[in-house]
Amino acid sequence: MATDSLEALQQRIGAGDTRALARAASLVESQSQAGRDLIAAMFPQTGRTLIIGITGPPGAGKSTLVDQLTKELRSEGKTVGVIAVDPSSPFSHGAILGDRIRMQDHHSDPGVFIRSMATRGKLGGIAQATLEMALLLDAAGRDVVLIETVGVGQDEIEIARLADVTVLVLMPGMGDDVQAIKAGVMEIADVFAINKADLPGADRLEQEIRAMQSLADEGGRENAAPVRRVVASEGQGVRELLAVIRSAFEKRGRQNARADVWEFRLREILRDNLLEGLSDEAVSGHAKCVAAKMEDPYGAVHALRAELLAQT
Repeated sequence: MATDSLEALQQRIGAGDTRALARAASLVESQSQAGRDLIAAMFPQTGRTLIIGITGPPGAGKSTLVDQLTKELRSEGKTVGVIAVDPSSPFSHGAILGDRIRMQDHHSDPGVFIRSMATRGKLGGIAQATLEMALLLDAAGRDVVLIETVGVGQDEIEIARLADVTVLVLMPGMGDDVQAIKAGVMEIADVFAINKADLPGADRLEQEIRAMQSLADEGGRENAAPVRRVVASEGQGVRELLAVIRSAFEKRGRQNARADVWEFRLREILRDNLLEGLSDEAVSGHAKCVAAKMEDPYGAVHALRAELLAQT
């Protein structure tokens, strides 16, 4: 994209043009150089948005909760960006769910920008371009960005490195509720939301969460992540949950300003950029050699690294 076009797009985004924002989002999601140039140009304008990660197992009601949080934020006059990270279609590699069937009530609201992104097989519950998309919405002046993860279980800990506040959504009646997901995911939560709290088992689930917090006992009970009950389908408890999220944000501090968080993010960006420099054929060729015991994995990595260095 030409520099003048990039500047024009940036100006239109700054003026609140949602079509320009949608075009920029497509550039960012496709991992194009134009998208990266745009993020670089707008990066000084970031750092003002509250980024809330919504994670948890499938069926816990994350999408419904995101919808209700959006309604509450809009009632306050806040502008909202929603990034819904969906599983990838095995055929098109695009998002299976898609924003067209999500949050229909906000479709015509210019104060809400919704983007579905495909994971494209990436573990961690976060799409490759989610960080850049969040930065774009931040630079575009959205007051709050909600990131809803895939819901694949305990591999979703990447969200804790991206969001200012991470909300772990659970629901009663999931079998061995907490035990099934405690390894990894429980530790990332800044706030626990027990959704469908009108169902039997809500008391037991909260007790299990409290018990696990007692076992961890890092910093004492006063530093334990708060637990709130909601019935997202009815909007019950959502306002109170939002207040707790904001309290956790003030207590924890803004993630975007922390050097340790950016150290992790820069490593991720560097890794992704390096991998993009390798052709699928090169990786596939060495993989076949390793599988046939014609090459050891360390030798393959060394050869691939040499190929990358030759390109610089």
